[in-house]
Amino acid sequence: MLIAGIDEAGRGPCIGPLVMAVTSIDKEKEHELINLGVKDSKLLSEKQREKFAKEIKTIVHEYALISISAKEIDTLRIHKSLNEIEAMKAAKLLINSKSTPDVVYVDSPDTVMAEFGKRIQNYLSFKTKIVSEHKADFNYPICSAASILAKVERDRAIKKLAKEFGPMGSGYPGDENTIKFLRNYLLQNNTMPEFARKSWQTIANLESERFQKKII
Repeated sequence: MLIAGIDEAGRGPCIGPLVMAVTSIDKEKEHELINLGVKDSKLLSEKQREKFAKEIKTIVHEYALISISAKEIDTLRIHKSLNEIEAMKAAKLLINSKSTPDVVYVDSPDTVMAEFGKRIQNYLSFKTKIVSEHKADFNYPICSAASILAKVERDRAIKKLAKEFGPMGSGYPGDENTIKFLRNYLLQNNTMPEFARKSWQTIANLESERFQKKII
């Protein structure tokens, strides 16, 4: 039996991409992920995630990643919720997979856990069992593996941006370094960077703060 896991990294940040990953493995080989020690990427150090990511790619049957830019997120959010966008992209990962898994474990962002699985199924032309739960990335090793790959890819994207534009923290609204970067960028350019999620309230607040001061 082929099982798969889907998870994301970068759902909440106000800058950078949202990255989603799918990993699949034969159920009989799942113990290899357990023996490796995979767990929710948030519980691992950056060094551990990098190490695990390399090994995961050699163990799993198949894996794939999809990166959703800030601009695409803003465009899609005009008509769709973030949960719906994630469901669309999760379905795309499954549709593009070489092998169709018998069971898919997904970390559900919906308050009613099963709703996210239904959202995904709506975009699929084939039927597969979708187990949609909160903390799936903690409870299912194959989902933990997807969590790690997504997080490593997201971190690399932020590092690449920082190399070009300067230190910007983690990208989360609660990160003082991120807010400082955005304030300075806006002050110097009178606009937000293209990798900022302009549909986020954090960005709207910073723009309002900046241009109100300019008027005064």
